[in-house]
Amino acid sequence: MKRLFTRQINFTRQHGNLTFVPHHEAVIESQLEKLQMLVDSSTNILILTGAGVSTESGIPDYRSELVGLYARSNHRPIQHQDFMRSKHVRQRYWARNFVGWSKFSTVQPNASHFLLASWERHGKISSIVTQNVDRLHHKAGSKATVELHGCAHEVKCMKCNYEMSRDKFQSILTELNPSLSVPNADIRPDADVELSQEIINTFRVPNCQQCRDELEGFYKPNIIFFGDNVPKSRVEFVFSQLQSSDCLIVLGSSLYVYSGYRFILRASELGIPSAIVNIGPTRGDKLASIKLSAKCSEVLTKICI
Repeated sequence: MKRLFTRQINFTRQHGNLTFVPHHEAVIESQLEKLQMLVDSSTNILILTGAGVSTESGIPDYRSELVGLYARSNHRPIQHQDFMRSKHVRQRYWARNFVGWSKFSTVQPNASHFLLASWERHGKISSIVTQNVDRLHHKAGSKATVELHGCAHEVKCMKCNYEMSRDKFQSILTELNPSLSVPNADIRPDADVELSQEIINTFRVPNCQQCRDELEGFYKPNIIFFGDNVPKSRVEFVFSQLQSSDCLIVLGSSLYVYSGYRFILRASELGIPSAIVNIGPTRGDKLASIKLSAKCSEVLTKICI
């Protein structure tokens, strides 16, 4: 098992895509030692991961300096209410997502994902709560993972709640749009690509086939769009996990989104020691016990459990 795990890490180092990882300095040894001491003294760690964990796999984030989506374009993520209200917004979303899906869905985990799965197997962590919708923790072998913002690999009807896999939905979209192909398109954080309005206008999107005709059900990816709220039951569950943990480690998140910031805030209120590993400042730096401004995989590969 150890030999296989080593091969997985080495493959990621050789073939990983670092295009979307922002400039960073080498990790400071004194900070690394503090993190090692925190890990050594903890037996029930809760991990919170953000987009900075997946950038090393080639998925861009929104806010990183120079390489994040906001720094490279005027594009902004879709808003929940816009998607729910407008058929044309849904048509644009699914056309862009259709083209980007083949690349997004085949992205592979990197060293950080594999290392966290190893920590879990060794009983070091209680849960991984991820803000990412890419399912890379599952691909790396993690079992105790909570997808805080949902998952792009599932779609759901907004009328009757019928669910199917995103791959199955991709097959349906392919049947309806057999000639649409945009080679070498660059994916965005939400798995879509840039398309001309002409292509978008001709894209066909199906209604839910499980609904009665009068319902006119439509599909949405099973993720929390901007402007929507994380379900209360999910929030309550992850905070119960945090309350029973003896340490919080935040990896690759700016904690800009409040659902993430609440973790470091609650840990501070409960007196639970915490560490943040993220390139650049975060919203929770002043609340953390330790802050390392470094690449996640560089830090995790140097921590012993």
